[in-house]
Amino acid sequence: MKKYLIFGLLLALTWSMNAQKKELRAVSKALEKVNFEQAATALAAAEALMSSMDEKQKGQFYFYKSKLLFKGGAAELEDVNKSIDAFAKIGSSVSSEEKNTHFQNLINHLINQGSASIDKSDFATASDYFSNAYKLSSKDTIYLYYAASSAVNAKDYDKSLAMYEKLRALGFTGIEKQYFAVNKETNKEEAFDSEVLRDVSVKSKSHINPTDKNSKSRYPEIIKNMALIYNERGETDKALDAMREARAQNPDDLNLILTEANVHYAMGNTDKFKELLGYATEKDPKNAELQYNLGVIAADAKDFDNAKKYYDKAIELNPKYTNAYINLAALILGQEESIIAEMNNLGTSAADDRRYDELREERNQLYLDAIPYLEQALVSDPTNFQAAKTLSNIFSATGNDVKAKEYKDMADRLQQ
Repeated sequence: MKKYLIFGLLLALTWSMNAQKKELRAVSKALEKVNFEQAATALAAAEALMSSMDEKQKGQFYFYKSKLLFKGGAAELEDVNKSIDAFAKIGSSVSSEEKNTHFQNLINHLINQGSASIDKSDFATASDYFSNAYKLSSKDTIYLYYAASSAVNAKDYDKSLAMYEKLRALGFTGIEKQYFAVNKETNKEEAFDSEVLRDVSVKSKSHINPTDKNSKSRYPEIIKNMALIYNERGETDKALDAMREARAQNPDDLNLILTEANVHYAMGNTDKFKELLGYATEKDPKNAELQYNLGVIAADAKDFDNAKKYYDKAIELNPKYTNAYINLAALILGQEESIIAEMNNLGTSAADDRRYDELREERNQLYLDAIPYLEQALVSDPTNFQAAKTLSNIFSATGNDVKAKEYKDMADRLQQ
């Protein structure tokens, strides 16, 4: 009796093993034919037999499940995420070649979709794609950096801060070796994606003087962004701690100096704010971009005189600095707001009427003072729609209909 029982159990076990193999083969064949519906049906049948699968069969099951969810790159982000979860359970039962091919397809898809989302300014989706790439390949910390940067652009500061803190804990720098050579025809140094491509160009004699360089560390940027996020959240002490760490590593980084100045300004530390601005100017007094940025910061602080001084200095260093001209005009026109507010609050007395006329003249003078800067902006950049449109509005307000039409026509052409 016992012999028959054992024989019966062996038959059941053999049937179960054959059933598992049959269903897994069915999934494999359906995937080869790109028949995802049939593959899903076979996979569901195989899943019902999971409890009796050995480790090798389970590995194959998760491999097929990952491929099915991925759908050859046609899957939505949610299913790609599930595909990655399944991929993590494959183990060593699937051949390295098959596994690596699928892994590369997943990574390429995530990076390509993340980049495409950035191109469409969909930074939240980009962050999800890049964070999934890091989840799939945690040794590639650059993906986590891309995810954090995208989250910042999406204004998801809690998410980006958590990622930045992880990068900080990992000691991430993002420093990469870069490959350069001089193009013989243009005599200019060019960058190559890899050492192999650079060396091929050198051997073909289209390029000379190959050199290797290290890219700048991304660590100061990470700390800077952390400081800005902490400051945005009102955690100013943490913001300053982060800035101190960043400055300690790069004491002469002008962007970090300006960022720390902004943090101090947000905290109301105006003396420290001005001290850092002065220090930045001393470090690089002939840097037109720095002078421009100092102008922006001073303008944000409602420091009209210093903002004008910095913008003027930027133009002196770079007479074609279009944005400096635009911002100078905006700085002047920004004074109109207080004039209009006073005009609106005047009564109907004779004194009020006289004051109204005075204010109207002041406002008119502001318009006239702004005109030369806007016209110069168009000289340095004839395609600047903003300058043309503002000039059209100013001349219209000052009663110069000929000039108003001239700049309106220009603005209309530029907008086409």
